[in-house]
Amino acid sequence: MKNHEEIDQLIRQALSEEESKFYDQLEEQNLPQMIGGLFEGKMRWLSIMTVAIMPILFVGAVFCIYYFFQANEIKEMIIWCSSALILWFAVGFLKLYHFMQMDKNSIIREIKRMELQLAMLNNKLSNK
Repeated sequence: MKNHEEIDQLIRQALSEEESKFYDQLEEQNLPQMIGGLFEGKMRWLSIMTVAIMPILFVGAVFCIYYFFQANEIKEMIIWCSSALILWFAVGFLKLYHFMQMDKNSIIREIKRMELQLAMLNNKLSNK
């Protein structure tokens, strides 16, 4: 079986110029491109909001840890520690959300590549 580069080259040869440009947009992305993809589309506002909130939550967690070590009573220590844990988990969950969005975008891109290949195959079969 041919490797991916040879298959991609054959696909580009079979496509028109416009289709070839579209196919190039569906190419596999590196990490900075994936992160940039989070800030495109209809859910861009949510990504911007979560990126703005994450440093606030982080600073809040550090603040809680500082006061945890300054506390003298067990009750205060429990409150500061649990607050820090909740804020750390919130940061982790937001990061997990972003990773899941990047994975979703990658899967959608691969599905579009398959759709394009199926359309090309259908076009070739109908022309014969």
